[in-house]
Amino acid sequence: MSLGALWAENSGETPAEPLDAAIIFTPVGALVPNARRAVRKDGRVVWGTIHMSHIPQLPYSIVWKERHLLRVASLTRQDAFEFHAIAPKIGIKTTTLVYLLEQGNAALADLRAGRFKGPGC
Repeated sequence: MSLGALWAENSGETPAEPLDAAIIFTPVGALVPNARRAVRKDGRVVWGTIHMSHIPQLPYSIVWKERHLLRVASLTRQDAFEFHAIAPKIGIKTTTLVYLLEQGNAALADLRAGRFKGPGC
């Protein structure tokens, strides 16, 4: 919530109001049906992982009403620059922590140790 989300809960929780969109950052396919149930008619579920485990069969009740399922697997550096330019204008608060390439192992160690704040951390 401190990063600007209007709703954030455990993946098994249902929001009080249907969401415009749900974003999945983890490669767990079992989360897709929960996310589909959480979005409104014409809502979007986006997952931003390159690999995802098996997505369970989706009952028709969470497919109809034109809900969209999108996967974003390859963002360019320019996409990131453009996102960071518009994020504050739409209420998204971001923080960036820079590691040099040779500090890759330290970045992974910090991630494993929970020293980051944010989704998936």
